[in-house]
Amino acid sequence: MKKYLYTAITMALLATGCTNDEEFLDREPTNILTEEQVFSDPSVTLSVLANLYDRYYDFGWIQDWWTLSDFNIAFWSELGRYSAFQNSTYDYGAWGTWDYAYIREINLFIERCEPATELDEADKQRFLAEARFLRASYYFELVKRMGGVPLILEAQEYDFSGDASYLRQPRETEAAIYDFVISEAEAIKDMLPSNSGTKSRATKGAALAMEARAALYAGSIAKYGANTPQVSLPGNEVGIPVDKANGYYTKALNAAQQIINGEAGSYALYQKKPDLAENFASIFYDKIENPEVIFVEDYKLQSGKVHNFTIVNQPRFGAEEEEGGRINPSLQFVQSFETLDGVYQPLAATDGSGNPVYYENVGDIFEGRDARLSGTVILPGSSFKGRQVDIFAGYQMPDGSVVSGDSRGQQKEVGNLGNVQVVGFDGPIDGLEFTAQTGFYIRKFQDPKAGSGQRGVQSDVYQMRYRYAEVLLNAAEAAFELGNTSTAADYLNQVRSRAGITTPLTAGDVDFDRIAHERYVELAFEGLHFFDLKRWRIAHIVLDGVPVDENTVSDDIGSATRRETQPLAIWPYKVYEPGSANDGKFIYKTRKLSRVTGADRFQFGNYYSRIGDNVISNNPLIVRNPNQ
Repeated sequence: MKKYLYTAITMALLATGCTNDEEFLDREPTNILTEEQVFSDPSVTLSVLANLYDRYYDFGWIQDWWTLSDFNIAFWSELGRYSAFQNSTYDYGAWGTWDYAYIREINLFIERCEPATELDEADKQRFLAEARFLRASYYFELVKRMGGVPLILEAQEYDFSGDASYLRQPRETEAAIYDFVISEAEAIKDMLPSNSGTKSRATKGAALAMEARAALYAGSIAKYGANTPQVSLPGNEVGIPVDKANGYYTKALNAAQQIINGEAGSYALYQKKPDLAENFASIFYDKIENPEVIFVEDYKLQSGKVHNFTIVNQPRFGAEEEEGGRINPSLQFVQSFETLDGVYQPLAATDGSGNPVYYENVGDIFEGRDARLSGTVILPGSSFKGRQVDIFAGYQMPDGSVVSGDSRGQQKEVGNLGNVQVVGFDGPIDGLEFTAQTGFYIRKFQDPKAGSGQRGVQSDVYQMRYRYAEVLLNAAEAAFELGNTSTAADYLNQVRSRAGITTPLTAGDVDFDRIAHERYVELAFEGLHFFDLKRWRIAHIVLDGVPVDENTVSDDIGSATRRETQPLAIWPYKVYEPGSANDGKFIYKTRKLSRVTGADRFQFGNYYSRIGDNVISNNPLIVRNPNQ
């Protein structure tokens, strides 16, 4: 009976609520907003814009941890990703993007917002500037990966005639796309607020930071592209004429200096904590009056927008979830950090005669280094969330043999010590996932808050996009390329001083290797290293397919073209030698992990990602990228 009663009630309501069938069918939808509704209420307009922000493209994304740690700057301690270290060549389609649907939606937003009369004019101008910022940002992402692309600034409409050929557009030159990004930044910067407190929406600072980076990239391609003429196309869809280099470098320096001079707001290096390593680590999670942050994707625990970076990368021993440890920074990366007096120096595992160096404490080998090292990497002997990591590979016996284990914290008989722990609860154990197989964990982006390593809580650490230290390094590089090495040294020294380096650079110290080095250690794991290798046209040299030798891994520290084809490890061992002064001390040994069997080779065809066959089939005006 209930079934029929509900039906009768429903029919009665419909009969009384609608006078006729036409009225019932003509009701306004409740789940779709009209154009007039969207562009008459600023909060609704902002919600549409928020969706466009949410689809911003990042090359390295904190939610895809491996994208932040590629190109052998780290080993991936996860069973399913070991194959990444067993392949020798990169696919031509890697790193590509071609999302013109996103561009179309931004174009539609601009076209519909411009004539809106119900919005306050100040609100409208800011919304339009933000949309143009997002569009320019995506074209920047396209040109970095693909080279010149069709530049479409109006939403295209199909006339359903059966012939869509009139919609086809050829690729612009690579320079034209960079010029668009730079000119858009210039056009919108004063339409955006000069507010350093705004981090997740476009500001004048964000526009200038984008302009500085884009102009620097364009200048590099113009200058260093001359070294790889085979990476070009006759129509300059790929490749920028060398005579444009200085013009781009000048624009990069000018844009960066507007931020440095305070014209876009009060940005500065983060220097709130006396412990310089902790200070550096805090840049990426301190959200209270952080002057370094310019533009980010924000995450908020309160709203449920969180990510699992800490869960998948936290030290395994004592973790809030029984996992973590996926990003293991390489020995080569760790050795890149200078001593505090500014000297490149390999980790002292052996002396000049090849004998092991003995350390009282497991972390002593890392003492006296650039503070960015322990601010970026969790080293043996250091702590996270108040717990010291347990990294040691075994006992070194008097006869040269090693007593170790194949499970975390395993115990065995060791001489007169009896049954003792012979390997760390954090490893290293070759092949055991989620442990520190290179001897290191990552610290950058790790969230020290309680619960950040739990699936039910997770982390709200920023996705960093632009920060002040990069602006200083961009300005330093542009000044160096323009021949102003004293200005370059000043900007570099500001960044280096924050890291505790006591010997300032002079103008004569600044060269290309120094510029590359500072970017490598300051901006590691932030999604920028790959584009540095590409724009300087050295990727095919750094990733040349030749294996790294354990005996030569410490060569060429500080060289921009040092080989990075494989990540190596260095493991600490406890010394068992009763009656000796070295008993109980630590030694270190360089290792190549058994899963590292391939040596990465970057081909000339990898400098630009492949444009899909479907794109070219739909638009024959599109020419292919070179060497593919």
